[in-house]
Amino acid sequence: MMQNYYYTKPTDDVVASKNQNYKLPKDYQIIPTSISAKLWNYIARTLAALFGWGYSRLFLKVHVKGKHKLKLVNQSGYFLYGNHTQPMGDVFTPLTIVSPYRFYAIAGQANWGIPFIGKHLVRYGGLPVGENLQESAKLIQAIKTLIHQKKVIAIYPEAHVWPYYTKIRPFSNTSMHFPVQLNVPSFTITTTYHKPKFGKRPKIIIYIDGPFSPDQALSHKKAQDKLYNKIRETMIERAQTSDYQYCHYVKK
Repeated sequence: MMQNYYYTKPTDDVVASKNQNYKLPKDYQIIPTSISAKLWNYIARTLAALFGWGYSRLFLKVHVKGKHKLKLVNQSGYFLYGNHTQPMGDVFTPLTIVSPYRFYAIAGQANWGIPFIGKHLVRYGGLPVGENLQESAKLIQAIKTLIHQKKVIAIYPEAHVWPYYTKIRPFSNTSMHFPVQLNVPSFTITTTYHKPKFGKRPKIIIYIDGPFSPDQALSHKKAQDKLYNKIRETMIERAQTSDYQYCHYVKK
């Protein structure tokens, strides 16, 4: 039976967790520095990557096209922009695309309240969205540090997950501020859904496109707008290849 999701506007959060209002403590450290934290960081990422391969490739049956494009900027930090359509897949699938030891993702603080995953996994790969100026400043500094260390940062600009949604929802261009300011490339990782040969669960194809570099000849705002338009247009074009609807979205 097809799952129905109800919404009033495309920015609604249609999936709520038990700890939806979870907030991190004020003294939260985004990038752990202690020896024990670094060790657990390595262990957690290794275990998450192993689980990711099984969950993503065997259970979800994800196929990735265009992974070779990432090698063009392998000596640089960069950003990944994706549509947010898999509650768990968007956490674990990227670990099968890029090195799990380089990967981070910007996420809402509610993700840290998810049982087990929030405490043991998200805390080492997640970059919490700031709820105030102080927290936002902490996030910005962490992003600068990680890009300087040649890490990979994923951003899901639609913000809220819509499971198996086949279109690209509206999103702001504010998340393109980072690659423009830091002058680093970006890629899109667009998840699409296709008719399966067997069963009802769709075949998932993730298309990687890029790199898209900020135009340094333009002002910051114009360069941000240009990058936003290119990324959004690319994601929309890829999403249009979806030919299978697994969940139904109903506007109230």
